[in-house]
Amino acid sequence: MMKSKTDEEDYWNSSKFKAFTFDDEDDEFSRLKESKQAVNSIRRLVEEDDDEDDVEKVSWSGEPVGSISWSVRETAASNQRTDRDPAFPRIPADTLVSKSQSGYSLSSLFKGATGRTKGGSFTDSLSESSVRLYAPELRKPKSEYKDYVSDWSPEETVQRMQQGKVVSLEKFRSLQDKLLLLDFAVSAHDGNVITAVLIYLKRTLSKEVLFRELESRQTALRHFIHYLTESREQKLLLELLRVLGRTEDMALLQYKEHLSIADENKRRDFLKSCLSLPFSAEDAAHVQDHYTLLERQIIIEATDRQAERGGKVEIFQKFPRRASILNMPLITTLYYCCFYHYTESEGTYSSPLNIRQTFRISEKQYFVTALAARAKLKEWSDVDALFTSRNWLGFTRKKSPLSFQRVVDILQKNSAPTQVLQEYVGLVDDADLRISLAQKHKCHDIIINTYRDMKDRQLLAGYRGKVERGSPEERKIDQLLNNTQIRWKN
Repeated sequence: MMKSKTDEEDYWNSSKFKAFTFDDEDDEFSRLKESKQAVNSIRRLVEEDDDEDDVEKVSWSGEPVGSISWSVRETAASNQRTDRDPAFPRIPADTLVSKSQSGYSLSSLFKGATGRTKGGSFTDSLSESSVRLYAPELRKPKSEYKDYVSDWSPEETVQRMQQGKVVSLEKFRSLQDKLLLLDFAVSAHDGNVITAVLIYLKRTLSKEVLFRELESRQTALRHFIHYLTESREQKLLLELLRVLGRTEDMALLQYKEHLSIADENKRRDFLKSCLSLPFSAEDAAHVQDHYTLLERQIIIEATDRQAERGGKVEIFQKFPRRASILNMPLITTLYYCCFYHYTESEGTYSSPLNIRQTFRISEKQYFVTALAARAKLKEWSDVDALFTSRNWLGFTRKKSPLSFQRVVDILQKNSAPTQVLQEYVGLVDDADLRISLAQKHKCHDIIINTYRDMKDRQLLAGYRGKVERGSPEERKIDQLLNNTQIRWKN
């Protein structure tokens, strides 16, 4: 059924759909635009309000509104008014809004409200339970606002330092307060606190006053000396020791400075200057020996370096030097001279006998060092000469300041042949120990002779099975077993 033209126009005009035109605007977009304009207008009003709030406000007494003193005074006044008029309702502290102390502003509330509520009003956002505003308490305990005014006694300051809290020592300006602070720190038996206080006193007191006061406080003095030593403040430490009259400690401290000198000639000259320092008798002898040893090492090093480069000395060609002798210990120097200069006359600086006499080296120490050096070179004749001694009748015998067991160990470590080891194993006094060493180093003759001297036929016959068949050792055992002149005990 066909509609009339009038009906069609009514249908299109009454429809919820509209034809598209470039002049019309979307309703949703229009509402959004209007909302944005409203918010911008409110923000301008708020910014004007903020500008007014930036002006500092003062009370009738001239104090800034919001300060601690003003807060305490206003609280006391409000309490008095409440006592006089109990019917007046008290406003809880959590409903107050103070921009100067709370950090909140009206603009932030508007922004928060627009961010949290969609399409809601400003009053609705304030009524929400999630938006809670808290003003700081006007009254604070004494222990809290002390932090801001630094009203701490010396004892309380030390306690806070022990707890690891930050404190300022600058408020202690008088000498009495500074000494009280140091005494409380010492009484607390806390080394870190004592050191911290001493650093403050070192910075704020003159050296004369500080040294005078520390002299009567031995615990603090020890901490201060340790601190100066660790921080390497040598100049101040020397002054302190000089004031205290500790001349020997001062001399030793100055002597230790040679460790920082690398050049051997400068170190030698420095050690020479230390000879005049007030050392004790024992320390003075040590410093003198150190200077003499370094001086001799410099001479030996220069001579041997030149001989090694020349290539004419055989021992330097067969056994090249591995390191310089400079700044080496005394025993190392002696070993070096026994290795390279053993046959030199006693009048030379590098002679082992000259070094032994100059530095008063004991017989035992010299014997061990020379034995190790000559055994290293496999000079067994020199080794044998070390043990040979003559009595007043001209007879020779082997003598050692060491036990022969130790001698055998030194020779064995330097790969001595069995013939050499056997000679010194036989000089061990204890029979059981001698047999044990002979078995360890396979010195068969020593074992056979020991069993013969013990007249133990059974042990000798048992050992016959441990030697090789047809060997000279087996034939020797057979001769002893068949010898009728030996009176065996079994």
